[in-house]
Amino acid sequence: MTPGQRLSVTVNGTERGLAGTDPATNALDWLRGQGLTGAKEGCAEGECGACAVLVARPDGGSGTEWTAVNACLVPAASLDGQEVVTAEGLGTPDHLHPVQHEMAVRGGSQCGYCTPGFVCSMAAEYYRADRQDDTARVGSDAHESGPNGFRLGALSGNLCRCTGYRPIRDAAFALASPAADDVLALRRSDAPRPPVGTRLSGDTGTYARAADLDEALDLLTDHPDAVVVAGSTDWGVDVSLRGARARFVIGIDRLPELRRVEVGDDAVEIGAALTLTELERELAGRIPLLDQVFPQFASRLIRNGATLGGNVGTASPIGDLPPALLALEAVVVLASPDGDRQVPLADYWTGYRQSVRRPDELIRAVRIPLPLSPTTAFHKIAKRRYDDISSVAVAVALDVVDGSVRRARIGLGGVAATPVRALATEAALEGRAWTTSTVQAAAEVMRGEGTPLDDHRASAAYRSAVLGTSLLRVLADEQPERRVDA
Repeated sequence: MTPGQRLSVTVNGTERGLAGTDPATNALDWLRGQGLTGAKEGCAEGECGACAVLVARPDGGSGTEWTAVNACLVPAASLDGQEVVTAEGLGTPDHLHPVQHEMAVRGGSQCGYCTPGFVCSMAAEYYRADRQDDTARVGSDAHESGPNGFRLGALSGNLCRCTGYRPIRDAAFALASPAADDVLALRRSDAPRPPVGTRLSGDTGTYARAADLDEALDLLTDHPDAVVVAGSTDWGVDVSLRGARARFVIGIDRLPELRRVEVGDDAVEIGAALTLTELERELAGRIPLLDQVFPQFASRLIRNGATLGGNVGTASPIGDLPPALLALEAVVVLASPDGDRQVPLADYWTGYRQSVRRPDELIRAVRIPLPLSPTTAFHKIAKRRYDDISSVAVAVALDVVDGSVRRARIGLGGVAATPVRALATEAALEGRAWTTSTVQAAAEVMRGEGTPLDDHRASAAYRSAVLGTSLLRVLADEQPERRVDA
């Protein structure tokens, strides 16, 4: 932070200071403390969307896109120097925003508690630059687009218990293009504000954002017990629901060195601080297995904040990306003051929520080797279609040549203390014919992979049964006409 620089956020066009704000305060509580009470706290963990607001983010080119995020998870300090729009900033009672108007006239709001969050998520999709171009759709939720190009997946992180969703869907599909003089639409043509160094201290500790990677590593060296956050979709839950606090928090979400995708001849290197929404756009279908993961990863609101590095770094056994990255034989690139070191992802986790990362290291990137296996699949078993934690996740990458499995890589989540490779199953497939009998035999091996437990999401027996059917599903999807050996 430059000496004398004022910590502030531009909210609905007005600059509001952050001085005196405790660094543990999330954006939702800070906004409500500013008198902007449209955004609500429903779940305090990013599942209901009642807290959604818009933030001006890079659009992948030279312009800006309005991105909906969960304000209950984002530290207020992380918005220093940025632009935010809340439901109050979209329209007024006398001059409703088009999204607000359609929600009102089509019965999309009853008790109204969830409405501001819905309106902000809908507004982000309303202002999507290519919304009218249906050919540009990416992801498996594309078939749920309306005639106006509105993707219903944009609302996957918003819950309503009054309307039954049909009138909300009607409102979304009734939206036209923004007017020529729409201020927020015009804002998209200009670049977003550049990241700024930030330092905010209070009774509970300090939040610091460095200007570059070297400064972030220096901070980590000085504060080895610091909590490192990017999208804060994991840490934000601990802060809101469990009262977690850290004496020092380092924000890495806007470090330029962690926000690149580099495609080489032998690997694709993905920056750890890219959000999953940005990653989906930047990869543009280059890694088909990840394209299967993205639509099943939480909700659009969460994917707008969650990062690749965060999903790996939390070392959770039920993260959605790790099984796919294991199947892709990914490598973690760790940066420290001494330089980079690379660790195969299969060797990265050492136990529940534990890894080989040293206190002075940051996850800088993840490298995925090329060429990719041509046959891939990702199966997530959960109780809800969107915004749910998996009971079991299975990722498969196969090289099938002349009817035989030349190479098999399988990543599993939810069946052990860490994400794991199904090594025994891989061995049962490699070198054998890609037939029903081979897959059935390998499926029996796969039932015994990991150490599944009984918990409130699923029993150990159920998890083993799911493992046993996953390979059969891959074969059926790959060769639907063949159900038994010829």
